[in-house]
Amino acid sequence: KGGGMTPPWIRRPKDPDRIKAPPQGRAMELIGGCYEQILFGFAVRPAENWAVVPDFTQHAHTASLSAVAVNDRYVVSGSRDETIQIYDMKKRVEYGALLQHNGTISCLEFYGRTHLLSGAEDGLICIWSTKNWECLKSIKAHKGHVTSLSVHPSGKLALSVGTDKTLRTWNLVEGRSAFIKNLKQNAHLVKWSPSGELYVVVIANQVDIYRLATASLSGTIITEKRVSSVRFITDCILAVAGDEEFVRLYDCESQKCLCEFKAHENRIKDIYSFKREDLHILVTASSDGYIKMWSLDPDKIKSSPSLLCEVNTKARLTCLAVWLESSSEAKQASDEAKPSSSQVSEEPLIKKRCRTDSGKTAEGDGQEDPKKRKSTNVQQKKKKILQRLK
Repeated sequence: KGGGMTPPWIRRPKDPDRIKAPPQGRAMELIGGCYEQILFGFAVRPAENWAVVPDFTQHAHTASLSAVAVNDRYVVSGSRDETIQIYDMKKRVEYGALLQHNGTISCLEFYGRTHLLSGAEDGLICIWSTKNWECLKSIKAHKGHVTSLSVHPSGKLALSVGTDKTLRTWNLVEGRSAFIKNLKQNAHLVKWSPSGELYVVVIANQVDIYRLATASLSGTIITEKRVSSVRFITDCILAVAGDEEFVRLYDCESQKCLCEFKAHENRIKDIYSFKREDLHILVTASSDGYIKMWSLDPDKIKSSPSLLCEVNTKARLTCLAVWLESSSEAKQASDEAKPSSSQVSEEPLIKKRCRTDSGKTAEGDGQEDPKKRKSTNVQQKKKKILQRLK
């Protein structure tokens, strides 16, 4: 914790790559990773008829990307090069790399603003604090690879599956194993529902649906092709994509297919879903290089979704996420955009993270503490940076 020192699990870039600042009012970004070691960012502007504008292309890793995850501040990417790269989307800068794992990073998931969980081929699950990116806990989770993990909405439980034919439940409060279920085959995906009452486990082309209250199998969905990705649209509607061009929406209660539509010209590698205002949005990424956004109406789920926008990355996509700026930060950014151009030009694009002998940061730009949001005192922002570095 000495001044200017970097913890051993973080590798800082010598010259942090800048990600150009977003246009005013933009609060949504398509994030895609690919075999070509590139992380893509495309700004989406719903107010402009869902226009898609290239934002950044980051040569993120020295091997193909295997996972991406987002919260409202950070984007993280994992790779076969065994590192996790961190990008600060508020400051628009590459933050550094996490070096705890030995093996391909297979899965990444944030829990809110406070924690990141990572799983890899070394069998470890690591729990990271987003405050200073310290590895709080490293768990030997599986005898083989960790293939997928999912955090319960409460943040108290997590599920993981691996190549040791087990489904494991983790008590995150105490950082220990709570339950182990033996599976007949290796599962490669696990996912909680939005409410946390259901979870699904995927083995090849089979999607098993479980209820948390009873820990019992509720039903099974069988597809023709291997399942590559699953996402809950609502608590009772599950989107399933596999090694084909189609996306299918299933009723979790009856396991019946409610709708299917052709999304791409090649197999689908990953899907992502989120809710924006009253819209349920599904995003798909395919080996054909396209990322597409679809609008779903749960009340008219049997109707094919409407295409909002698409972009051709011209790359072999592997993973997908959507970064959404928080509404409070969007409002703050709008308020801060009001000063004259002469005032704005005095602010450096990237400020240094360093300390003076007195223990205060020489320069800094931090996330404002909600309890002190009414104050615009610069010293308070500097204190926040110091807290993050401890």
